[in-house]
Order: sequence, then structure tokens, then C-alpha cells
Amino acid sequence: MRARTPRSAPGSSPWTGFTLVELLLVLMLIAMATGLVSLSLRDPESARLDQEALRLSALLEAGRAEARATGIAVRFELRADSQDGDAPFRFVGLLQRQGQREHWLTPGVQAEIVGASALALGPEPLIGPQRIVLRLGERQVVLATDGLAPFAPVDAAPPESPR
Repeated sequence: MRARTPRSAPGSSPWTGFTLVELLLVLMLIAMATGLVSLSLRDPESARLDQEALRLSALLEAGRAEARATGIAVRFELRADSQDGDAPFRFVGLLQRQGQREHWLTPGVQAEIVGASALALGPEPLIGPQRIVLRLGERQVVLATDGLAPFAPVDAAPPESPR
């Protein structure tokens, strides 16, 4: 007679695998990871508007630097009468360079200079506080300077004047 080896220990189940609690725990972790990933994804419209704001702040600072270096008054103007083929903005006082962009990278971007018809960029190192609002759909970004600091994105609400 041969001896037989038991296939399972006494009191154990022949089922091997995951319990229901373990499966629910794994599903909960997957749901939490999916939720975090979806929250971290940016709205493409917002990302394009942020890209335009960074590009415009760099262009404005380059205009300020050139105005100080050459001693020529430079202004940034929006063209209200621009059509699809026209440039929606321009730098007045700068030498026009080959390939200089005067268009938004993203179609549909609109801009508004707050409280003025143009931004004065120099040649004086202190230019005075100025703001420009960029809009794309429902989103908006405000670029501002206090006159000494570079143009940078700020909160949408204008600062209150002291009384």
C-alpha cells in the first residue's frame, strides 16, 4: 500500500486566491490613483493661455530692455482693427526684425490693456504700474508690473489703493 500526501492542510480551504476584501482594497486604490491623475491633468485651454502669458511677458521685458539700451521710447499697442491676417499687437519704437512675431500663438486669444491705450515700456527704468488682461474662452490671465519689477502673472483683482 502506498502513502498518500494530503493536498491541503486540515482546516484550510481548497480555494487559493484573493478574498473579497482584498479585491475591494485593490479597486479602491485604483480608483484613488485614477482620481489623482485626472485632477493633475491641466485644461488645454488654460495651458495655452499660460503659454501666451509667459511669451508676452518675455516679449514685454525684451522691449523694456531694448528701450533702455537704445534710449528710444517703446510702446506696446493692441490693434483693435486687426483682421485674421493682421497682427493683433505691435511694438512701436522698436526696429522691426525679420521673423518678429506680432501674433498670438493660439487663435482666439484676446487682450485688453487696463486703464490705457498702450503699455509704455521705456526708455526710463521706472515705467509706472501697468496691467494687461489676456483672455481665451472663459479663462483669463492678468500680467502686471509695479513699474520696477518685470511683467508677471498676478491675481485678477487689481490691488486696492491705500486710503
